[in-house]
Amino acid sequence: MTVNLSKGQAISLEKKDGAGLSAVRMGLGWQAAKRRGLFGSRTREIDLDASAVLFADKEPVDVVFFRHLVSDDGSVRHTGDNLVGGAGQGGDDESILVDLQRVPVHVDQIVFTVNSFTGQTFQEVQNAFCRLVDETNGQELARYTLAGGGDYTAQIMAKVHRVGSGWTMTALGEPARGRTFQDLMPEIRRYL
Repeated sequence: MTVNLSKGQAISLEKKDGAGLSAVRMGLGWQAAKRRGLFGSRTREIDLDASAVLFADKEPVDVVFFRHLVSDDGSVRHTGDNLVGGAGQGGDDESILVDLQRVPVHVDQIVFTVNSFTGQTFQEVQNAFCRLVDETNGQELARYTLAGGGDYTAQIMAKVHRVGSGWTMTALGEPARGRTFQDLMPEIRRYL
């Protein structure tokens, strides 16, 4: 059963039997908003990019994004860059896989961001979402939907962080400005 998250809401990543999840996928989906024009409605390709920044004691230690697809330790993997988004069918346009059991013990937080690499604002994006899937069985665990576009070019979507011996996901949904995860680092630090 999927939990529809609201901004700031957190969910535990433990299964009903008390065992922790071993592998999760953070999926991102979107489509370009239709625009009215002289020749009817049309859309423009929008290149959103998903990134995962790994932190240890509030310091970045690695990042996974379209130019660095696998973390140095191999525990986090980006499935590849989508330059145009989806057709609005609800599937993931970009995904980042996290093997929670392989994440080094010093990494205590992973922050997921999405940026408009081509510089369009989220006013030009529709049906954008971030979802967390149990990678072992394909079950969607949580979904955060970006409601209403805004005059910003990025979102700090969510973070997965250690709580005791397990992990918790928190929906952040914070608008930001920037074309890459590097541009967002000052904003990301506020949520660590």
